[in-house]
This record gives sequence, structure tokens and C-alpha cells, in this order.
Amino acid sequence: MIIGFFSSWIVYAVILLLHLIIPARWVDGYVKHEVTGKPLRYRLNGLRVHLVTLGLFAALCHYGLLPWDFFWTHRWEGLAGACTLGLIFTAAIVFTAPSTGKSLLADLYLGRRFNPQWQDGRMDAKMVLYLVGAVLLALNVISFAAHQAILFPESISYGAWLYVGLFLFFTSEYLYFEEVHLYTYDFFAERVGYKLGWGCITFYPYFYGIGLWSQAEKPSPGTPTALLVVYGLVFFLGWFLSRGANLQKFYFKTDPTRKAFGLLTPETVTDGQRTLLVSGFWGLSRHINYLGEVLMATGLALSLGRPGELLPWLYPIYYVALLFPRQADDDRRCAEKYGPLWKTYTDRVPRRIIPGLY
Repeated sequence: MIIGFFSSWIVYAVILLLHLIIPARWVDGYVKHEVTGKPLRYRLNGLRVHLVTLGLFAALCHYGLLPWDFFWTHRWEGLAGACTLGLIFTAAIVFTAPSTGKSLLADLYLGRRFNPQWQDGRMDAKMVLYLVGAVLLALNVISFAAHQAILFPESISYGAWLYVGLFLFFTSEYLYFEEVHLYTYDFFAERVGYKLGWGCITFYPYFYGIGLWSQAEKPSPGTPTALLVVYGLVFFLGWFLSRGANLQKFYFKTDPTRKAFGLLTPETVTDGQRTLLVSGFWGLSRHINYLGEVLMATGLALSLGRPGELLPWLYPIYYVALLFPRQADDDRRCAEKYGPLWKTYTDRVPRRIIPGLY
């Protein structure tokens, strides 16, 4: 019970230690320091930390020091421990900063600090939060699938292992492109409070894998290989849209004249001072990357082979509930920021998320 409760704490401590000792590269971000006006510096080594942590877990299991399904066996205690740690972090990060002028509940939920960093940037709150959440999510889905394999050795669920493979691709790819994410909404528009802090420490590693959590004690549904291929393609279509859009935006913000992927010439609208991209992925819709995220989650839900059950669908439903309101909020913020230019932009790119529909 005790080891299960503190399992997430131990994993997070190991990840943080690895983050501090494993060699990393320093990059300038998109967000500027509130006082100096210079770009914030970030120390990036997420993929290395991810791979080393997974390697340590595999070694412990291989030599019999830890069961492969440890994180399944202790999932409820681990969730309780992560929830407690997330609440402690939220209180610490919020109450040590001055009020934003909003209510205490608003400050607790949304946070008071935009980009807290420590040790001259060696630790950035947002980068560490996303790192620990991604790595524990990977450990969880591996452990959940291992439990199913232990229970049903005669009936391997290839869909479950496809799910694991897609999620490992998801977490590894995210950490490989850490620098690109410095230019996304979370980094320039959101503060660090309960939403990001508790969200990454608790919600991210435990809820994102809810589909496999719901299936780990069920035998293989026997999904045909052809359907698994289709489900994988749905996931990678989503990845293509999301990653392609984020990379194109990254290229444009770092060099507005650069052809994205050597192919896409940037087309823009401008008011003489500010410029908005209206070509390539960003000509399809104003938030085509959000559609990509929903499609990836859909491919994951389908891969488990029981499309008539609700729990595997909670993950894509969550993305719809998160991203569609975020799109509206982002559009309001951009309309205030860009004024008449935003109207010109929306005339060129009328669809919000889904090309041709919405």
C-alpha cells in the first residue's frame, strides 16, 4: 500500500534527477522574460530521460526486482499518491506568488505564474511537468498491457500492444520535438496552477491511458489485422496533421521566409507590423492541429477493439471538450491582439478546426 502510494513520487524523483544530470542542449524559447524582454532559455533532454527511465524499468523487471505489471497492481494507490502530490504542487506554486487580481479559486485553477524557472533555467516548471507526465504515462500503459498478457497468455491482444506502441510513439515523439512545443499555446498563454500542475502530475499519466486501464482484465477481442492497420492509419493521419501544423508554425516563427519541409512556401496576411500564416496546414483551418489530436486519440480508442464500450472513448471525448473551448478562447484573444488583421485572416481561413465543416 505505502510503496504503491509513493510509486509516482519515486518515479517523478528519478525523472527529475535524470533531467538534472543527463546532458542537455540549451535553446531560446518563444516566450520572453517579463523583466529583461529576452527569450527564456530552456534546457532540453526529455527524450533521453524518457528512454533511460524506460530502460531502468525494463532492467528492474528483467532481473525480477519489479513485476512487469507493477503499475497496474498499484494503479489505485499510485493514482492517490499522484493526486496528493499534484495538490501539494498546486498549493506551493500558487501561494508563493502574488495574486493576479482574480478570485483565489481562479488563481488556484489557472495559476499565478506564467513560466516559473529555477536554477537559472535548469528546471522549467512546464517542461518538467510535461516530462514527468509523459514518462509515467508510458510506464502505465506498458504495465497495463503486461498485466493483460500475464492474465491471458494464450490470447495475446495485438490491439492492446498496438495501443502501447502508439502511445510510446506519442510520448517519444513529443519529447523529441520539445523545442517545437515552446511555441505552442500552453507556453505563451497559460499560467502554472492546478490545471497544468495537477493535470500533468495526475490527469495526464492516469487518464490518458484510461482505455487500456478498462481493458487490461479482459481477453483479446480478436480484432482483425486489417482493422488494426486502419486504426493505426487513423492515428498517424492525426499525427501528420498535428505535427505538421506545429512544425510549420515553428519554422515560420523562427524564419518567416523558410519553406516548411522544403515544400510549403509561406503565404501570409499582414497589417504592416504583424503577420499571420494562411498557407499549408494553416490554410486548412485555424486550428488544424486540434483535429490531429482528436484523430490520434480516436485511433487509440479504436485499437482496443471494443468500439461499443464507453471508457476507451473518454480520452478522445476529453480532447473534444478541451480543444473546442480552447479554440474559442484563442480566437477571442487573437481578435483582441490583432484587431482588423484578424478579420482579414478569418476571411482567408474561415474554418476553425475541421476543414470544410467547422
